[in-house]
Amino acid sequence: MEISHIISFIVSTVLIINILLAAGVLFFERRDIGYTWAWLMVLFFIPILGFIVYIFFGRKLTRKNFYRLSIEERSVLQSAVEQQLAAFEKEQHPPLLEAYSDVVRMNLISSHALLTYHNEIAIFNDGEQKFKALFDDIRAAKKEINIQYYIIQPDTLGQKLRDELIKKAREGVKVRVLYDEIGSKKLHPRFFKGLHDYGGEVEVFFPSLLRPINFRLNNRNHRKLCIIDGDIAYIGGFNVGNEYLGANKKFGYWRDTHFRIKGAAVNYIQGRFILDWHQAGKHKRINYNEFCFNAENHKGHLPVQIVASGPNSEDEHLKNMYIKLITSAKRSVYIQTPYFIPDTSFMDACKIAILSGVDVRIMIPNKPDHPFVYWATWVYAGELVKYGAKILLYENGFLHAKTLVVDGEVASVGTMNIDSRSFRLNFEVNAVVYDQKIAEQLQEMFHKDSEACQELTPERYKARSLVIRIKEGISRLLTPIL
Repeated sequence: MEISHIISFIVSTVLIINILLAAGVLFFERRDIGYTWAWLMVLFFIPILGFIVYIFFGRKLTRKNFYRLSIEERSVLQSAVEQQLAAFEKEQHPPLLEAYSDVVRMNLISSHALLTYHNEIAIFNDGEQKFKALFDDIRAAKKEINIQYYIIQPDTLGQKLRDELIKKAREGVKVRVLYDEIGSKKLHPRFFKGLHDYGGEVEVFFPSLLRPINFRLNNRNHRKLCIIDGDIAYIGGFNVGNEYLGANKKFGYWRDTHFRIKGAAVNYIQGRFILDWHQAGKHKRINYNEFCFNAENHKGHLPVQIVASGPNSEDEHLKNMYIKLITSAKRSVYIQTPYFIPDTSFMDACKIAILSGVDVRIMIPNKPDHPFVYWATWVYAGELVKYGAKILLYENGFLHAKTLVVDGEVASVGTMNIDSRSFRLNFEVNAVVYDQKIAEQLQEMFHKDSEACQELTPERYKARSLVIRIKEGISRLLTPIL
């Protein structure tokens, strides 16, 4: 057989295999059509190698009973939701909660996010303040510390956290640490050896079979939670690393937002930790009664829902909640996000709000940490500028906050970015607060941050260079899989 025939046979075989692989993606995985077409482009233009990339980045997660809940556990959860729905219909509510009762119901039905009424919240937007408070609470712990972070760096801050946890484990406090392997890629398992020596437990979310090879690169646990004695919980955008204290010269000052919550909502943050811990755990399942749940009467008055979302669900709970809040706005929508790469439904919600006369302001960093993401963000920001949105480019370091404030009445703070990765690929969690005082505090922080911003005006966006336009064009093609 001539060499040309052999080459032709190999090429034909590769193309046939590639078509079959592409057909599998198209017909057997029901996904957003933009996401499907983006992967088809990869498969057709990079034969075989594209499918290898898909194995690592594109596969759907098996959703059936992802958290391995027993029939009894699922029944108890569903019963709690149904009972609260029935009670919510009958009870009298404060005017603000009544105004957002449809959002409460949607979160209950969609995400099983039970509403808690008796909470108090402190807001942190500076790393030094947040970690000082966290370390003080860790030192005061008496029974149990449960920590979950997407990123734990083995640097000065990471070592300080570890050493504080070792001290508490030595005192007999139960310590559990859960981290994401890809987010914490610099972290070696030996980092927590001292904690293990005193009975501390450490688990890794979706670990690699072999450390350099991980088939779940796309589905990462992006949550940041800390629960102490079942009484105090932290939730928000800060990870653990020196850069979150503003110590990285590349990023400069790190602007983020985090809640410290006391009250009934802590039990549901604890419940979220338990689910992730059991999913990641290599050891025996832990009984729920082995965890701290605080049943005491709380003095706070803030209504809070803890809403989680992830690729284990068909519904994009957090994105849908944002859309619902944006389209219900009467006066203002303030968004802070490090990445703004929304899908069509989110963009339409913003446009509808703007065209309805709502003051829509979106603050993004003017400093890229991922170039493709940065230029894709400009594409969508520029489109909303044409409709009348106020796009603010944060100049005082890096903006990493993930906040939404609607009409100065309801607010969401958590881990979700405005992009496809957070909408449907990562495991995320936000706290939603139905309280004017908290919403106004966050809105005031937004106004303060605005002083360190430049506005992306229609004139400025139109005047961007050809090079920037090309970068935007390329990045936009990749947005469904960024």
